[in-house]
Amino acid sequence: MADGLRKGLTSYGDAGFSLFLRKVFIKAMGYSDDALNRPIVGITNTYSDYNPCHGNVPQIIEAVKRGVMLSGAMPMVFPTISIAESFAFPTSMYLRNLMAMDTEEMIRAQPMDAVIVIGGCDKTLPAQIMAAVSADLPTVVIPVGPMVVGHHKGEVLGACTDCRRLWGKYRAGEIDDVEIEAVNGRLAPSVGTCMVMGTASTMACITEALGLSLPMSATIPAPHAERFRSAEASGRVAAVMARTKGPKPSELLTPASFQNAQVVLQAIGGSTNGLIHLTAIANRTKHRIDLEAFDKLGREVPVLIDLKPSGEHYMEHFHHAGGVPKLMEQLGDLIDLDAKTITGQTLREIVADAEDVPGQDAIRPRDNPIKSEGAMAVLHGNLAPRGAVIKQSAASPKLLQHTGRAVVFESVEDMTLRVDDPDLDVNADDVLVLRNAGPKGAPGMPEAGYLPIPKKLARGGTKDMVRMSDARMSGTAFGTIVLHITPESAVGGPLALVRNGDMIRLDVAKRSIDLLVDEAELEKRRAALAPVVTPEWARRGYAHLFNETILQADEGCDFDFMRGQGKR
Repeated sequence: MADGLRKGLTSYGDAGFSLFLRKVFIKAMGYSDDALNRPIVGITNTYSDYNPCHGNVPQIIEAVKRGVMLSGAMPMVFPTISIAESFAFPTSMYLRNLMAMDTEEMIRAQPMDAVIVIGGCDKTLPAQIMAAVSADLPTVVIPVGPMVVGHHKGEVLGACTDCRRLWGKYRAGEIDDVEIEAVNGRLAPSVGTCMVMGTASTMACITEALGLSLPMSATIPAPHAERFRSAEASGRVAAVMARTKGPKPSELLTPASFQNAQVVLQAIGGSTNGLIHLTAIANRTKHRIDLEAFDKLGREVPVLIDLKPSGEHYMEHFHHAGGVPKLMEQLGDLIDLDAKTITGQTLREIVADAEDVPGQDAIRPRDNPIKSEGAMAVLHGNLAPRGAVIKQSAASPKLLQHTGRAVVFESVEDMTLRVDDPDLDVNADDVLVLRNAGPKGAPGMPEAGYLPIPKKLARGGTKDMVRMSDARMSGTAFGTIVLHITPESAVGGPLALVRNGDMIRLDVAKRSIDLLVDEAELEKRRAALAPVVTPEWARRGYAHLFNETILQADEGCDFDFMRGQGKR
């Protein structure tokens, strides 16, 4: 098999000429034959002025290149698109699959013997892992790392759990314009991803549990020197993988590694987005994520990480307490410690080296969890025939069994226009329902599931309500919120049948979510639904591809033709 510069030659009808021409042009960059004859490690570049989460990527790349060269291989940096959560319209999830396609094709198109993918902000790590799994080239994943904490009036702050909490106080009139502006400059004091257990941190922990990144790489703060030493070490590992041609993702991603990732997802109080992304990654392989099995794990795996929004600490505290290796040590027999990693070590060897930090309370022992059950529960019922998800670890216990009257919003725009209307017929016992916010309906399944408490209720002291939708929610958010209702309303799912005043029953203990309307009435409403048509926004380009091929949340929201076996 060809390797190095000889790999994947451009087709000119003459392989010798193709190599000759490739060397002609690459030598214009000043490379010697010695450099060009070495194994090549490709390094993604996801940096952008629009992406402050990836602000340390240039320094990470320099450290990676150093590690690759110190180990005798040749680093080659190449760009892919860059996605930042708060800068992507209509939502970063809309662009995740585009990034996955871009990354996969660039790995395939260019000569490299191993690849390092660098990501962080929410959708970038899953997109890159989806790409790496499909390309199946030896891969090292480097998360950019979380921010350090902020401070305001003696209080520790974390983006974006405290973004939402303090914005809620501002909406309720508890914080004035001057103070919210001060808070705005203190919530994100450094580059890096959110320093709470949002989607970025969740995916970094899952990646480490899958064995695709170096030990401790999930939790090292973005600005710390340790982050760059880890990047250098990642470069060394990638150089070895380039020479030995492995291990490939297909060798590391086994049923055991996927189960480990699910256990860690539950134990860290992880983002509900993590379940969608892990499902999409698994569907690029021959393995699958079974929602019933995931829910069963949720009943067995306690939340051990005391971290916002499920607990009180921040990612740097998790890191200094021993990180993911220490968590896996505490999880004990819930983790398959014989699973292999990119370093050649098993998790057993990594866990044996986990640091013991006297007095730390960010990582709890199994006999003293912060929650006795895992982060997430999977719900079913006549509202969600194919499932819905609730992050029970970040919900109000008193609302986990609740029956209330539906207050329906037809779209994100409708919700924005009406939720603060003083004449809105709503009380604290009602259930706020948002529809047409799923993969197709929004489009892109935005993080709109965190419906704001109507202002008149917030100002009356209401802190939480039952809210449900076919949208997603940021992993940083707190609340009793049912998400990913599948099928979504835009394709005729039962959520489309709900009317104002209908009674809805949530019972998390029974894993149920039901619309209390008889089936005959629901059939009449179903028959009256307008037929599904291609919307105006989806007439051309990527939008058309997205609308025509996007899968539902229970299948990972990948494109139907990008799964492991292609279109079925």
